[in-house]
Amino acid sequence: MANNPQDLAVVAPKRRRIPFLAILPLLAFGLLAVLFAKQLLVGGDTSRLPSPLIGKQAPMTDLPALEGVNVPGLSANILRDGHVTLVNVFASWCIPCRAEHEFLMKLAADPALKSKGVRIAGISYKDEADKARAFLSRGNPYELIGVDRPGRAAIDWGVYGVPETFVVRGDGRIAYKLIGEINEANTRDLLLPEIDKALH
Repeated sequence: MANNPQDLAVVAPKRRRIPFLAILPLLAFGLLAVLFAKQLLVGGDTSRLPSPLIGKQAPMTDLPALEGVNVPGLSANILRDGHVTLVNVFASWCIPCRAEHEFLMKLAADPALKSKGVRIAGISYKDEADKARAFLSRGNPYELIGVDRPGRAAIDWGVYGVPETFVVRGDGRIAYKLIGEINEANTRDLLLPEIDKALH
């Protein structure tokens, strides 16, 4: 006996339609995943991330000196005294900071930069004083060190994480921001050219 088509319609389970709004979060997540993957694979150089502070005055932060290290703290006025300053945000617990230390030491000892009055200032970020001093016992590239124990000044500077380095013009304007550790390649290709621009 042939089945009645009307009976089949009654017996067959109805297909449930998934509302578009229910799959919207999945689509958004997929799109974000694709964008992040593209950034990592194609344009993953985080050192080139833009900063909203470029061309603006450095934050008006006055940070105390690191106790036991014979250099002054970091004040807003010092960054406006006519000298180009590299402001390096570092911490003893930061592994990339340890890796970049030798390049900071080379920059600090560079006779060409010294002759042009270029100096390096440090912001000790969320660190304990004794650990920061121990970190610098291998050598201190900084002429100025400001202690930012709570991390508030770093927020004002727009810091994503450590290390980060800013090129600050003699008038206190931020000319360039390097995210991540300083190394031989970005010293040559990025930092030194940006320092030269800031000098002119």
